[in-house]
Amino acid sequence: MRSTIRPDAVLVQAVIAGALSFAHLHDLASAAGQSGWKAWAYPVSVDLLLVAAWRRLRSAGPSRLAWCWFLIALVASLGANVATAGFLDLAHPPAWLRFGIAGWPALAFLGGTLLAHSASTPASAAHPASAPAPVPQVEREPAPAPTAAPEPAPSSAVDDTPALPAPAPAPAPAVAVPAALVAHARKVADDHRSRTGSPIDTDTLRARLGVPAPMADAIAAQLA
Repeated sequence: MRSTIRPDAVLVQAVIAGALSFAHLHDLASAAGQSGWKAWAYPVSVDLLLVAAWRRLRSAGPSRLAWCWFLIALVASLGANVATAGFLDLAHPPAWLRFGIAGWPALAFLGGTLLAHSASTPASAAHPASAPAPVPQVEREPAPAPTAAPEPAPSSAVDDTPALPAPAPAPAPAVAVPAALVAHARKVADDHRSRTGSPIDTDTLRARLGVPAPMADAIAAQLA
C-alpha cells in the first residue's frame, strides 16, 4: 500500500522560516569574523538552544529557567534577522557585535547544560495534594429524661353553689321616627298595595325610603 505525501502549509512555512533564519545567523557570524565551518555552527547552536528550551517547557511545564533560555535564543535569532536587513553595516561590524558572537558558544553551552541536567519538578510533585483535614467528632450530650407533668392539686372543698343564670340582654332602644317620614311611608305602602294588591314588606319599604333596617322596622310597626 503506497502512502501519499500531502504538503502541509505549516510545515512548508516552518522550513522556509528556518532556512532564512539559519542563513541570517550564518551571515552575521561571518561578518563578525567567524569564517569557514565556525560560521555554520552558530545558527545550529542558536536553533538547538531554542528547541531544547521549548522541549523543556513542553515536558516539565513552565519554569523560569526554560523561559529564560528560550527568550535568549529567540532574541539571538530575531536579532540576526533584523541585523542583516540593513540596520548594521556588516562590512564594518561594531565591537559589541563581535563581542556577542565571540561569547555566544560559552553562553549556549551553559544554557544547554542547565536545561539538560537541572532537575525538573512537575507541578504535582512540587505541590502534593494535601490530605483532607479530619472532621472533628462532636460529642452529643445525652437528651434529658422526660419529666412527668405535675399532678393538679386536689381541691380542698367542692363548690356546690348553683351557677347564676346569665342576665337577659337589655332591650334595644326604640328608634324615633319623624311623623313626616311615617306619613310618606304610608303613601308608599298604599301605592304598593294599589299596584301589587299585597301589603309592602319591610325590605321593600327600606329600599324605597332609603333608611336603615332598624328605622324601617319601626316604620313598618307603625304602619301595621
